[in-house]
This record gives sequence, structure tokens and C-alpha cells, in this order.
Amino acid sequence: MDTVDITVIGAGVVGLSVAAHLASPEISLLVLERHEAMGMEASSRNSEVVHAGIYYPPRSLKGRMCLRGNELMYDLCKKHSIGCANCGKLIVAVTPEQEKQLPALYALASGNGAKGLKIVDAAEIQRLEPKVRARAALYCPTSGIVDSHGLMRFFRNRARDAGASFAFNAPVKALDKVEGGYEVHVGDPSGEDYRFRSRVVVNCAGMGAGEVATMAGIDMDDAHYRIHYRKGIYFRITRRLGEMPKMLIYPVPPEDATVGVHTVPDLGGGMRLGPHDAWVEEAEYSVDPSFRDFFFEACSPFLPALERDALQPDTAGIQSKRYGPGEESRDFVIRHEADRGMPGLVNLIGIESPGLTSSPAIGELVESIVREIVG
Repeated sequence: MDTVDITVIGAGVVGLSVAAHLASPEISLLVLERHEAMGMEASSRNSEVVHAGIYYPPRSLKGRMCLRGNELMYDLCKKHSIGCANCGKLIVAVTPEQEKQLPALYALASGNGAKGLKIVDAAEIQRLEPKVRARAALYCPTSGIVDSHGLMRFFRNRARDAGASFAFNAPVKALDKVEGGYEVHVGDPSGEDYRFRSRVVVNCAGMGAGEVATMAGIDMDDAHYRIHYRKGIYFRITRRLGEMPKMLIYPVPPEDATVGVHTVPDLGGGMRLGPHDAWVEEAEYSVDPSFRDFFFEACSPFLPALERDALQPDTAGIQSKRYGPGEESRDFVIRHEADRGMPGLVNLIGIESPGLTSSPAIGELVESIVREIVG
């Protein structure tokens, strides 16, 4: 039976970053991906925002990974010519009630370590971004956007150049603990499944991460590893793009535990609005055109040039959350499962937003964990 040193399950941006950090000519590393290409789930269906670390509880893993990822991202993109723009963000208050919420949001973000924050008045907003209408805002200078596909290509190429191998159309069907590691059972489109052994397995399976953990013998409900799907839809602005802001514009967060519908500029000069989120049972990516009015009503108060009939359905994506409707938000899990009797298994569970921003930092963290395992 074939044997490898390290197997990474999942070739989204997080799995690719992990592979890029772990790969070296001295070890054998295999990346398994159930789809035909890399990043076909959340990694290519998101806002591509480089987050500043505004909304996460202090000392949370989400917050720590976001801040470190934000620091790493701009240097990485500059050094390797990956498309990126540090455009900044305004979280805008358009009503007196929203304006009263800004100091608490500032305190939360500052406590989490976000840098360069300040509350600005209407005059300062006009100086920073004259195409926005608001009473006041929280200014976040470290926010930006990144070419997620370019980032994934960089991670994949770095891993390959260091000796990593990739297998696509390769879903994991079983993961069994054996002496010295794990036996991995992989499906094959031809019907001829195959098995191999791996000393270390890193579960970066995203939407399927809870199922992979269950294959290894972990009770996903006891561990809070069950994945719940939160679908976000986007609409695209098709006219008057020259009158749209260049910065990221977010509303003061609503009371439904989301960040609210915001502007989603892209590096090509286009503009989307989103996401509008809803819990779903299955992953599907349709966008209902009837939400046009919702998007217009959500964003027209701070985008005076927005026209209702300029909004067209665009994309949708699924976030993989460790909690469901009505439940408390849960943090990222990045964990070596040795204390559960599974040495060599590293689980990454519930890596939702800010997973893209955090990906360089997550790769860095998993590298330190795996290096301790392999010595």
C-alpha cells in the first residue's frame, strides 16, 4: 500500500495555504480535492474582502487569524504580484440611532486589535469618499480586496514547486486510524477506488469538514463540528459605476448577527452588493431576482447614485458555520486531535468568514502544529 507523509483534504484557499506552508522536497505531501478543480466552493464564491478584524470577539481564534492574515496578505500580494487593493472601509451610520452605535463598534474593533480606526463625521466622509451619504462612520484603513483566484494559484504553485502532489475528483470516503497514521479511502470517477496510508492528515474540507472528522471517529455533535450552511446572495450594479465608491462601504451591523449588505468592489472596476444571508439545508447557488428591491432598499440610503433597475442577480456562496439558526456564534477550530486518541489528525472546522483573509495565517499556524507532530 502506498504511503505519504502528509495528506491535506480540501483544495480551497485554506487547504492550499496549508499545503503551500507544509510542502518541502524532504516530505511527500498529497492534496485531495473532491471537485474537478481547486476552490470551487466558498473560496471562489465570496466578497474577496481583506477584513480588518472588526466584528470578532477579542482573543477569539477568528480575530487572531484575521489580524495576522491581514498583515500577511498585503505583503504577500505585493511580493508575488497577486491582485490586491488596500482601499479601506467605512461602516456608515445614516440615522441618529445608528450613529449612537459607532462608539461600541469602535470599542469592539479596538479590543480585537484592529489598527488605525477612527470615527469620522459627515465632512470627513465626504473627504474620504464623496460618493457616499452618511451622518458618521467608523473608518477602517486596513480593509481591502484581493483576487481570490490569484491567491489560490499562488498557493497551489508554491506547493507544487516544493514537491506537493494534487488529486482532483478524489472524494474521501473513509478515514481509519491505523498504526503510525491513517488509512485514507478515496473514491475515483472510474469506479476503481484506492487506499493509501498517511502519517498526518489535515482536514481542510470546508463544507465537508464535519463529515471527514466523523469518518475518523469524532462525534460531530459532541465536538460541535456539525456544519450548517449559510447562503449569501449578491446582486451586481450594471450602470453609473463611475458614481460608485471605491472604498468598501458597510452599514452599521443590523441586529440579525450579520454585517449587513455592503458594497463589494472588484479589481476590474465592477461593483456588487451583498451578501444577503439565509440558512439553507443544501448547497445550491441560485439567486432569486425578486430580491432586487431588498438590495436597493438596503443600500440606497448610503449610495445616492444607486438605481433600482441597475441591479441584476449575480452570484451566491455558502459559508460553513459551526452553529445553526438561533444558536450562539462559534469560533474557528484548528486542532490537533491527539487527546481524542487521534494523533496526527489536524481538524480545521467552521472556517467561514474571515477565512479568505485568514488563509495565510492559518497556513502558518497549521505548519507549526504539524512540525511538532512530525518532529
